[in-house]
Amino acid sequence: MGRWDGRRDRMSERGAMRVGVLGVGRIGAFHARALSGMEAVERVVVADADHGRAEAFAARAGVEATRLPEVFAGIDAVVIAAPTAAHVELLRRAADVRLPILCEKPIALDPTIAREIVEYVRARGAELQVGFQRRFDPMYIAARTAVRAGTLGTLTRVHAVSVDRRPPPPEFVPTSGGIYRDTHIHDFDIVPWVTGMPIVEVTAIGANRGAAVFREYDDVDVSAVLFRLADGTLGTAHAGRQHEPGYDVRLELAGTDGTHACGGVTEGDFLTRFGDAYRAELAAFVTMAAGEIPSPCPGPDAIAAQSVAEACVVSRREGRTVRVR
Repeated sequence: MGRWDGRRDRMSERGAMRVGVLGVGRIGAFHARALSGMEAVERVVVADADHGRAEAFAARAGVEATRLPEVFAGIDAVVIAAPTAAHVELLRRAADVRLPILCEKPIALDPTIAREIVEYVRARGAELQVGFQRRFDPMYIAARTAVRAGTLGTLTRVHAVSVDRRPPPPEFVPTSGGIYRDTHIHDFDIVPWVTGMPIVEVTAIGANRGAAVFREYDDVDVSAVLFRLADGTLGTAHAGRQHEPGYDVRLELAGTDGTHACGGVTEGDFLTRFGDAYRAELAAFVTMAAGEIPSPCPGPDAIAAQSVAEACVVSRREGRTVRVR
């Protein structure tokens, strides 16, 4: 159960929740609109480092706008969808007033700082959910159910794919953390979640097959990872920044008694493919913020996924197999 305080007692008396959304970029705008349509949410308040941008969005979306320093005083829960560089400070502010938090991944690009802020949030008694929306997609839920029920028998191999239809804007690349931290990290979360086993070893390679901006920042736009699960099962993960035929995200599992596959190429982008999953994620967050369920994606799970990404960065750079720490 969540930790209740006076703020959430008052929320319970009103029967609805006031949710702040920090950052009104593409994902923040989606979250704000989705939350404003939920019966359990009384009010959505948006804030952005660019206050004019927040006001313009609020006018279009029919929600409220306020400035970042003031937003924490008038809400019951907060969604952090600001750029990654702002996450740590916003997490601290939210934790200091014990707000339930949904924070987009990654928590921070530096793994040490990410661990420190997760502990900071825990020590303040705030609940944290990290934004790995694939956990709320019916296809991935079905895969997890099949594995956990023993339908596939003993797992023998895993294959994950995460390929964007079009590359991100060039200005995003220097702050993205690279393909392992930004794109593959979803694979590194969902594979252990589905299989029930952590990734313990990786061998990562990459190539530059498109825009020069990735090479300029020591990044790649096509990557492949060979990984080993804790029980010895081998798997592969492929990622890419551009695939014009469509957004390609999938997971394939094989075992001694059967196989299971989910996902594939779809038109549109991540919001097209995972729109319903994001809405389910937000609904779970509202339920968590009300104290009715524990976090469906707690901070330590996000740190585990990031640890795999960090091992991949080292593996590609040094050309060797790396144990996940």
